[in-house]
Amino acid sequence: MKLLLAVILLLGSTASYSDVVVHREKSLYRNIVVSEKAGKRCLIFSVKRQERNQTCIYIDDPTRIVFPYVRMTFAGLLVNPEPTRGLMIGMGGGTISTVLTSIYPDLTMDLVEVDQAVVNVATEYFGFRKTDQIDVHVADGRVFTRRALLKKEQYDLIILDAFTGEYIPEHLMTVEFLENIKNLLTPDGVLIANTFWGSALYHHESVTYSTVFGPLFSLKMPGTGNRVIVASRAELPDRKTLMANAIMLKPNFERYKIDLRKYVPNMDRDPDWKTDRRPLTDQFAPANLLRGR
Repeated sequence: MKLLLAVILLLGSTASYSDVVVHREKSLYRNIVVSEKAGKRCLIFSVKRQERNQTCIYIDDPTRIVFPYVRMTFAGLLVNPEPTRGLMIGMGGGTISTVLTSIYPDLTMDLVEVDQAVVNVATEYFGFRKTDQIDVHVADGRVFTRRALLKKEQYDLIILDAFTGEYIPEHLMTVEFLENIKNLLTPDGVLIANTFWGSALYHHESVTYSTVFGPLFSLKMPGTGNRVIVASRAELPDRKTLMANAIMLKPNFERYKIDLRKYVPNMDRDPDWKTDRRPLTDQFAPANLLRGR
């Protein structure tokens, strides 16, 4: 029972009847619920099958990050530890962009979210604030990247966080989309993608990313079904460099109780996926079917 409860807390649980619902609405894209339980406030999305926590904060300590995958995301900074311009597709409660801009006062970010209702809820219930560092764009991530390419925009940090536990925007997982993302990166820019492992999609997704970027880091940690993909246009650093960057960044993340050093041993670049699987493309994108296998 204790193990089951731990897994639920780590991966995001279905909403229970003991939760106190403080907000509920149906947007153009999804059902949105904000609930509170045991000192946590959670943003819950439900698109097709069930409700899963997308973002949670501790009400009395908002700087303490609830989910392991959010902490894992920052491991991508070990590849490029001093970003100055970022793009993030997928907002949730706005936690990641808020942490990044607090740590890097010179970092400016384009934050892209397809659903205005999510922006509103993040602002009202999760402390998100648009600042001089963060420019919020209500748009589809793929449309935004095409327009950014036409404007010849460049980013040294790109984060993809548009996937939930029950639904994946398939057009944000294809070779064609990732080629656009790669072309938006500066020569030393880093891409960080929050995703999952444990299904047939893992193999196709991994092949898709490696088709576009070549070698990549695949970060998985015990006790969570999430994984973080880290890729770059530049050659990936070795373990010694990763650890040196983790030590350098340690003081910046102490207030968030994140120690990036613990992720270095798990940042694997050797494929543990089936490399003969077909990459996802605009003509072959059954991501949600594969996720169920």
